[in-house]
Amino acid sequence: MNSTRKGKSLVLGIVGTFIALYVLFPFYLVVMNAFKKQTDIVADPVRFRGVSFAQLLKNLNSVIHNSNFNFWYAFGTSTVITIVSLVLLVLFGSMAAWVISRNHKKTWATVIYMVFIASMIIPFQVVMLPLVSTFRDVGKFIGISMLQSVQGIVFAYLGFGGAMTVFILTGFIKGIPYELEEAAAIDGCSPEGTFFKIIFPLLRPIITTVTILNGMWIWNDYLLPSLMLGQNGKVKTLPVAVQAFVGSYVKQWDLILSAALLAILPMIIVFLIGQKQIMSGMVEGAVKG
Repeated sequence: MNSTRKGKSLVLGIVGTFIALYVLFPFYLVVMNAFKKQTDIVADPVRFRGVSFAQLLKNLNSVIHNSNFNFWYAFGTSTVITIVSLVLLVLFGSMAAWVISRNHKKTWATVIYMVFIASMIIPFQVVMLPLVSTFRDVGKFIGISMLQSVQGIVFAYLGFGGAMTVFILTGFIKGIPYELEEAAAIDGCSPEGTFFKIIFPLLRPIITTVTILNGMWIWNDYLLPSLMLGQNGKVKTLPVAVQAFVGSYVKQWDLILSAALLAILPMIIVFLIGQKQIMSGMVEGAVKG
C-alpha cells in the first residue's frame, strides 16, 4: 500500500514538474534574453550565451529613456487604471454580492445572479467590435470621451470583471452567519453600517484573492487597451506601449523583452505579497461560532 502511494506521489511529482517547466519557460526566455544584446538573442534565444548584467542595465536604460516608449507615463497610466478599476470592482462587487446572497431565494436576485454567471461564458472576441462602436456612440451622446480615455477603459473593466468578482464574493458571503447582521440591526445599525462595519471586514481574505486575480488580468491585458486606447493614442498602458519597439520590418528584441520584464515585475511583487495576506487573512476573516 505504501509503495503504491509512493508510486503515485512520484508520478504526480514528475507531472507537476513538467507542467511547472512548461508554464515557466516563457518567463525564463523573457528574463534571460533581457540580459542579452539583439544579435545574441537572434543567434541563440534559449541558451545563456551572451548573458551580461551590464547589458541588462544598458537595455533597461534604453527602454526607460526611449521617447517613443515613454515608460514612466505608460507605467503611471497602467497604475491608475489598475488601482481605480480594482477599488471600484471590490466596492461595487461586494455590495452586489451581499444583496444577492441575502436575497438568493427571491426571483429577481436569482435572475440577476444568473445574468452575471451567463456573462462569464461569453468570449471577449465576440463583443470586442460592438463594444468599441457602442462606447463611441455613448461617448458622443453623453459628451464624454469613452475611447482613448482612462474613464472609458475603467468602465469597460468594471463590466468585464464584475461577473467573476460577484460570483466569487457571493459564495463567500453565503458562509457568513446571518445572525451577525441580525445582532447589528437589533443594536440599531443601518444596512449601510452593517455592510461596512460587519460584512466588509470579514471579506478581507477573499477580497485579496479577487484583487490579485483581477489585478494581474488588468495590468497584463493587451487586447482591450489596444482596442479602446489605440496604438497611436496619447493614453497607453505598458503592454500597449511595448508595441513601440515592434516595427514593420525590424523588431528590437532586446528592448521588447526588457520592457516586458519591467512590466511584469510589479505584478510578481504584488502576487508574492498578496499570497501571504491570503494565508493570514483566512484566519482573520473566519467567523467563530
